[in-house]
Amino acid sequence: MNPVHKKFSRRARVATGGAVLVVVALAGFGAVNANASAPATTSAGATSAAVPARATTTTSTHLTIDAATDAAQAALDAAEKENQRVTVAVVDRDGNTIVTLRGDGAGPQSYESAERKAFTAVSWNAPTSQLTERLQQAPTLKDIPGTLFLAGGVPVTAGNAPIAGIGVAGAPSGALDEKFAQAGAQAIGR
Repeated sequence: MNPVHKKFSRRARVATGGAVLVVVALAGFGAVNANASAPATTSAGATSAAVPARATTTTSTHLTIDAATDAAQAALDAAEKENQRVTVAVVDRDGNTIVTLRGDGAGPQSYESAERKAFTAVSWNAPTSQLTERLQQAPTLKDIPGTLFLAGGVPVTAGNAPIAGIGVAGAPSGALDEKFAQAGAQAIGR
């Protein structure tokens, strides 16, 4: 054994090793932190290029979390006024859930159904009650993953482009679900 190790107790060696690891970690963090603030460069040393916005980019509109929450709450309030136990989901243009509110006593199936109705409405920019009629001409539409062709979903638009979907599930009819989803959509414009 190394004579230096004989002079230090096991506790001292562990403490020294831990201190060395902390110093190495902090030095590595400092290097990464310093590099994160530096401009990106290529091997030739050039910085990233600016792209003309008109030719290669688009701008899209999204609901804020506050607007989505207000819409979901308005839909849930409309359902509760009629003593209905529902779940409300609001999804963004890409179908990602922004907010879901499960009302007191809503059935377990209503959570997924509300999200799928909202996804379906935003995907086709149409109320899901209208889309159920399309199934007669194209029955395989129902096979698209994540969709649910039952009334209760409505799109939210900005400039006629879909930016979100609101889905409601749990009422005894799709017509009621859709009525509550419409109440949520109308709350966004207030």
